[in-house]
Amino acid sequence: MDIELKQSEHIDHFVKQASITTDSSSSLANVIIEATSHPSLFAFSEILSVPNILQLQGTDNSAYFDLLQMFAYGTWSEYKSKASNLPQLTPDQVLKLKQLTMLTLAESNKVLSYDVLLHELDVGNVRELEDFLINECMYVGIVRGKLDQLRRCFEVQFAAGRDLRPGQLGNMIHTLSDWLGTSDGLLITIQDKMKWAETMSEKHKKHQKKTEKKLEQAKNTLSLKKLPTISRPTWTPKNMGFYRNMMD
Repeated sequence: MDIELKQSEHIDHFVKQASITTDSSSSLANVIIEATSHPSLFAFSEILSVPNILQLQGTDNSAYFDLLQMFAYGTWSEYKSKASNLPQLTPDQVLKLKQLTMLTLAESNKVLSYDVLLHELDVGNVRELEDFLINECMYVGIVRGKLDQLRRCFEVQFAAGRDLRPGQLGNMIHTLSDWLGTSDGLLITIQDKMKWAETMSEKHKKHQKKTEKKLEQAKNTLSLKKLPTISRPTWTPKNMGFYRNMMD
């Protein structure tokens, strides 16, 4: 949240600077250089849309407009492929564009291998890469994650968003619409399952009550029945003699 608040302040500052600078295209070029070198600015589309900035197109300083576009949407690799047509970067601008490249990579992959990062960021070795990730990304607050030296990768937990490329908003809306449709379908399925579970639960309760009632009736019936009484012979002197003779 802090980085978002700071972004808004910095953007407002440079938008104002670009809006009031009307004397020459070279002065606007200086505004662009200052904005793309600022250590805490990572969003440029609003500056890019300032009318004075748009008027740089077709002038001797149109390359600075293209440079600002590169910082809004591009990566370090893209800059290198077009470097002959763009102004040379200062060390601060190089660092900034590599930070922005890291954000682009983190948008699409939550596990970034060191090999990919070494190539895309043009870093010489793993030690320099890890120093860059810790000091220039995580410490700055644009990225949070975990360095996994054993697996040689960086696990992304959070990454600040970049400017949306032209047309990207429409794709995002389409993706979100598809996700919403899928979520609605899943919600209906879950609700149907819940209704089925409730129905089965009620049936089970009714069956259990019937079973308990029958069991209680059976207990009552058994308790009412009496076992037959076995009569014992009455012993008298007469029949005692009879049984004694039988035994002899």
